[in-house]
Amino acid sequence: MDPANFPQPGDSHCQVRSLERIPLPFRVLDRFGYVLKRARRFLKRRGNFLLNNLRRRTAPLSSAEVIPISPPETLQPGDIVMIKSRQEILKTLDGWNRSRGCAFMEEMWGYCGSVQKVRKCVRKFLDERDYKVKKCRGIVILEGITCDGTKDFGACDRSCFFFWREEWLEKVRQAGTGAEQVKETSVPQKNVQSPRPE
Repeated sequence: MDPANFPQPGDSHCQVRSLERIPLPFRVLDRFGYVLKRARRFLKRRGNFLLNNLRRRTAPLSSAEVIPISPPETLQPGDIVMIKSRQEILKTLDGWNRSRGCAFMEEMWGYCGSVQKVRKCVRKFLDERDYKVKKCRGIVILEGITCDGTKDFGACDRSCFFFWREEWLEKVRQAGTGAEQVKETSVPQKNVQSPRPE
């Protein structure tokens, strides 16, 4: 980051601006391990991309499997939703495991089939790559479902919320109605293997 963009005394900035100055120095072994993890992730993602596209060419989607696109902003905070099955979600993903730009992370597969509560609709977010606030629609975050790290990079304590596209979710009931009460299922184990990882 350009030093000229560092927060100045009296400025009000997101803490993200100071993240690059917080970490302790990398040890030599840490740097070597980091490079290996990056290389492994690079090869895995491109290998999966080729396999995913090969599957699509050899077994194209039928007319009954057209990717469903839900109208934006149909879910609201407090709504109870069920996360769809792997098979349903796979139909919405491209070769990079993304739906309209939003990636479905390998760590999210373990939540398929569970019932959760919508915490917030995401309409704006800070993109840390260029430090710009960007708009989106059709994405929500779910209560208590956060990322604890990935297999490629290891554990992470930031506890970022996963982004969920609405087409990956099915509304169970409207909060506050007289409909049958639905209890949220316990958080599943995160080591569930995906048939088609990111």
